[in-house]
Amino acid sequence: MVDITHKSPTLRTATAQAIVKVSKQETIDAIQNKTVPKGDVFEMSRAAGLLGIKQTPYLLPDCHPLPIEYTGVEYQINGLEITVLMTVKTIYKTGVEVEAMHGASVVALNMYDMLKPIDKEVEIKHIKLLEKRGGKSTYKQKKGTGLKASVIVCSDTISAGIKEDKAGKAIIEKLRACDVTVGEYTVIPDEKEIIEEKAISNSQKDFDLIIYTGGTGLSPRDVTPETLLPLLDRRILGVEETIRNYGQNRMPYAMLSRSVAGVINNTLVLALPGSTNGAKESMEAIFPEILHIYGVLKGERH
Repeated sequence: MVDITHKSPTLRTATAQAIVKVSKQETIDAIQNKTVPKGDVFEMSRAAGLLGIKQTPYLLPDCHPLPIEYTGVEYQINGLEITVLMTVKTIYKTGVEVEAMHGASVVALNMYDMLKPIDKEVEIKHIKLLEKRGGKSTYKQKKGTGLKASVIVCSDTISAGIKEDKAGKAIIEKLRACDVTVGEYTVIPDEKEIIEEKAISNSQKDFDLIIYTGGTGLSPRDVTPETLLPLLDRRILGVEETIRNYGQNRMPYAMLSRSVAGVINNTLVLALPGSTNGAKESMEAIFPEILHIYGVLKGERH
């Protein structure tokens, strides 16, 4: 199956249809009057559809098992055609469109099975997805075209040439994937005065985004948060919470990180962990969605 471990759960919905066409009005009357020999067609088919949805990952090998948190079945009669509408909802990392289509098709197939003793010309047609929401289709992936970033690695050992930087390069890779231009990449010692000077000077330049990596742990040498917090015009706690929550779901020590997010002169400033995985996961947690902030800062409606 496709790897979705890097994704975050969001509300996902999908509605699919299937159309059952009968050959005579008497069949429709029997359904509505509940006189079909095999029982109540609509209710039994509804139950079959719910079972079909739950069985989807066991029949289609590439479908992920996921929590089904809502299902709804509607029937619309138009002449000799019955439209089945199946809606499925979940809060998960991947969508439910296949589940909705599978459920609609099982509803239709059960209707066929119940109606065939009284109508030999029942047809099933037009099984298709009508709508899906959540994920990429609803929350358009923001692009950073026209945005310029500064990436600053805070590390005594890396600035001294003892270790190689990997976290900063991982951040740059994600920025470029989001079409953000990296205008500066620099390594500095983990010292308060240098960190502060970089934040002030870069926020006064043409940088839209300043990302620090390193100095967010609990060591006495980790002073990035203490240095940046007094400089922020506004702190964005939701971004910090998202980073830590994302990391905690993947590594039990992420709760110890003191990542910081805020704004200086309409420049977004982030302080991320210095480990390679910590930096990668932090970027995955908030990009590209965080790029929405630039429209908000400009007062645009979304």
